Amino acid sequence: MQPIQINAERLGQHIHDLAQIGKIGETGVCRLALSKEDRAGVELVKSWMEEAGMEAYIDPFANLIGVWRGRDQEAPVLMLGSHVDSQPYGGRFDGAIGVLGAIEAVQTMVEQGVTPACNVEVVAFCDEEGCRFNKGLFGVRGMTGKLEADELERTDKNGVTRREALLEFGCDPANMEGYMFQDGRIGAFLELHIEQGPILESLNEPIGIVSGISGPLWLTVEVTGFAGHAGSVPMSMRQDALLGSAKIIVALNELVRREPSAPTVGTVGSLSVFPNSRNIIPEKVSFTIDLRDIDICRRNALEAELLSVIENVACEHGLTYTIREDTNSDPRYCANWIKAALHKEAGLMGINPPELMSGPFHDSLSMSYVCDYGMIFVRCLAGISHNPKEYASPEDITLGTELLYRTARQMVVDKVGNFK
Repeated sequence: MQPIQINAERLGQHIHDLAQIGKIGETGVCRLALSKEDRAGVELVKSWMEEAGMEAYIDPFANLIGVWRGRDQEAPVLMLGSHVDSQPYGGRFDGAIGVLGAIEAVQTMVEQGVTPACNVEVVAFCDEEGCRFNKGLFGVRGMTGKLEADELERTDKNGVTRREALLEFGCDPANMEGYMFQDGRIGAFLELHIEQGPILESLNEPIGIVSGISGPLWLTVEVTGFAGHAGSVPMSMRQDALLGSAKIIVALNELVRREPSAPTVGTVGSLSVFPNSRNIIPEKVSFTIDLRDIDICRRNALEAELLSVIENVACEHGLTYTIREDTNSDPRYCANWIKAALHKEAGLMGINPPELMSGPFHDSLSMSYVCDYGMIFVRCLAGISHNPKEYASPEDITLGTELLYRTARQMVVDKVGNFK
């Protein structure tokens, strides 16, 4: 096994220092997208990019980008990175190790005197999580020209629009006008991330190589009935929006469990009730649906069944409903040549990482539409993520970052405008 070449101590210190911004409790973080905490985190990471030898700037979509210039400025770039925004009750490692690991990979190459054949860009994408404005992957979709018409008018729970949040963050949305993504500009994308699941731990493997990302479907369902006194309206005459919503939620759970061997998952993670009073029959309920599968045909079939359930429940209880589609992405598979490169470098490190799919989506999902991509997963304790108890060991993070560094180095030494 060849020795570790990255500076594991420096990487660990960066992870620790970033976790102090937006810290909650002993181990948690809250850096919501475009918040003051997010801006402080971006500024700190920007300083580390510059220390590593990169030119760093924030683009119109609030992505932080560090550029390490290579010999051929016109060649397609190698892009590395992830995100540093977090869930409201998140952990220290989700996204962060992908950005900080990428900086460490570049800094190691700089210190070793490597001159890349092409530019290398390290990116901390804005709002990967999607929890504040209920639609994620904002920065990467903005960079790649995939934003939708109403993106900037989406509001958070306090009524703040994304446009207002961008201005507060220091970005002028007017600068997005006229932005055009150049096809072929990015040659390949590599992302390091914690697994956010229990597979690697169950296999007793420190890192894994991702085979593909499940396609997420996000829906927001609003069910409307009629409010009445909880003590006087007979059960047979009620139009209870919460009862109807509960039946839909149970049906979703039963649908996704129907094939035990399938990786299908379905979740209702947010629910609001109006008027939300103990003795009033609920009149309006809004809830989110998160449905994911690596098999798009199976996911589409389940969606059709779920829509039928919603219609039947509404008819049974005298309810009306609306359904808004927030996100709809196909599964996306990692490039075989990148997986082969990762396996080759891992072999030189004396390890044999297993391949596994990703249930969560990542910035790589959007990047897959403009270039080939690959991902490295790092084992996390009990598969816990989006939780302050999220934990990945320094040793496992070091191995993942070392594999990222070695693979990136081979790409920028060997390939100029030809990443396949």
